[in-house]
Amino acid sequence: MDFGRLRMDFPTMREDRGVYLDSACQSLRPDSVIAAVTEYYTKCPVCGGRSVHHLANEVSVRVDETREELCSFFGGESPDCFIFTKNTTEGLNTVARGLGLRRGDAVVTTDTEHNSNYVPWLMLRDSQGIRMRMSRSGKDGVFDIESFKEAMGRDVKAVSVGHCSNVTGCVVPVKDVAEIAHDYGAKVIVDGAQAAPHMKIDMKKLGADFYALSLHKMLGPSGMGLLYGTGEALRSLPSLEYGGGTVGLVTYDNVSFAPAPDRFEAGLQDYAGIFGTKAAVEYLEKIGMDNVAAHDRSLMEYMYGEIKDIKGLSFVGPEDPDLRSSVMSFNIAGLGAHDVAMMLDSIDGIMVRSGMHCAHPFFVSRGIEGSVRASVYLYNNREDIDRFAAALRKVADTFGGFRNTRRP
Repeated sequence: MDFGRLRMDFPTMREDRGVYLDSACQSLRPDSVIAAVTEYYTKCPVCGGRSVHHLANEVSVRVDETREELCSFFGGESPDCFIFTKNTTEGLNTVARGLGLRRGDAVVTTDTEHNSNYVPWLMLRDSQGIRMRMSRSGKDGVFDIESFKEAMGRDVKAVSVGHCSNVTGCVVPVKDVAEIAHDYGAKVIVDGAQAAPHMKIDMKKLGADFYALSLHKMLGPSGMGLLYGTGEALRSLPSLEYGGGTVGLVTYDNVSFAPAPDRFEAGLQDYAGIFGTKAAVEYLEKIGMDNVAAHDRSLMEYMYGEIKDIKGLSFVGPEDPDLRSSVMSFNIAGLGAHDVAMMLDSIDGIMVRSGMHCAHPFFVSRGIEGSVRASVYLYNNREDIDRFAAALRKVADTFGGFRNTRRP
């Protein structure tokens, strides 16, 4: 696969707007996705699923085709198992609030979760009296299956884990987790925001009951997400919102609700986003997710080799780049993460993320104030890494708490 050629599909890259190493937050978009969004607004900017005129029918057909494409791409049970949301957070909240957990029911998470997969359970603890238990990772954030087993029990009704950490890049073996959780009768919810853009996901093989992800992290339009659920899991899950499109029939006294996915998609949808979603998935399918994963791994290994000897640099998460998926989090002694990020941008337009990356408990529990995070994707190359490493070395040399020397 010629990733150098693919790079030219992205306007930001063609125009050399800087070195974009913030894809874990939101990915760039290729021409085909931008064209698909524009196509909706120029050719059929109307509502699907309600009116029966020819433009509305065109939108309705495209929505159905997008679900079919998603089902094929993610190995889903049925196209109707894919629900459009605005992001992973909405999907996770829909499940957390819809499971009907009661006082005394336990939920197991890990200690590396994004706030979106931790705060909803905290709120249920405070409002419904559920109990929370945690699978503990090592200091470097690598998942510990034995700790997870110890957290399980017959009172556990739900297990909610991030497939891939947005801080350490460490991957949770979801299939193994699901098998253990199901033996206890627990539902399995997965935050796939960081995993889905970078590895092959087969929903049926993973065995989770629910899987939430953000399409805007995998070349799709901003504000587009997905919630996948098995047919059985979705049948018993109520919607988070009610209104147009979610019902079968309403009288003055009663309401019957539509089946999934309609029951979960209240009001008019982001049809332009759905058009762009199909284009994004088609683009990734042509590349092949195994190729994407291999490209990410190659760049992580190269990045590690280029920055590991910078004096004052410490990694947040494992040093082994093969365990980091597509993210490299670190700090420079004597400097705050935000300061490093701003200096990288000022020196050579290096765009990275800084702070606690919405994973506050992970940092607080380890006494770390935050980190700088460089994340790669299919449009990055070694030249990007070279520029990043050179700028980072300059920051450490000039402003860091240690004088930097590079080993030969």
